[in-house]
Amino acid sequence: MNKNTDLFAAFFRIGMLGFGGGPSAIPLFEQEAVKKYKWMTSDEFGDTLALANTMPGPLATKMAGYIGYRVNGIMGCLVALLASVVPTVLLMIMLLGVLQQYKDVAWVDGMSEAVVPVVGVMLAILTLDFLKKSGDSLGWLRAVIYTVISIILMEVAGVHPAVLIVAILAIVFLPFRKEGEPK
Repeated sequence: MNKNTDLFAAFFRIGMLGFGGGPSAIPLFEQEAVKKYKWMTSDEFGDTLALANTMPGPLATKMAGYIGYRVNGIMGCLVALLASVVPTVLLMIMLLGVLQQYKDVAWVDGMSEAVVPVVGVMLAILTLDFLKKSGDSLGWLRAVIYTVISIILMEVAGVHPAVLIVAILAIVFLPFRKEGEPK
């Protein structure tokens, strides 16, 4: 029962504070699952996030479902999903009603615009954290080269991040023959 209470509390907080959708909630997921409750390591979180990004559907529900399942099986999955989805739906209904009613008031417009830099900072901190981990595991030169190549492929060439992740996984997992080795 304590596991489900912790799952509910963690994903309820994420559901209530994850303003802006899945990408803005990623640091909140990491805070709860890795730092606070230690349900997974930082590396496991990174792997889970990468795989969740390759699958269709909302990121927050995939992460909640998987982490809940990992912590307490099917019941944990259901608790985490309910805790992350129900508050979001209720808040969305209430907040959109208020915003619609007061959409022409300056402070409402300012509030909406003020959230964007906060989410940007949260994502930047998470990005730097992942870059540090990559530098430690791959070496800084390879990490920077992979990062630059990824940025170019995604931002300049328009390659979808899921395609890039699948390609990298294929490169890592497919056996390659060295020259001179028999077939």
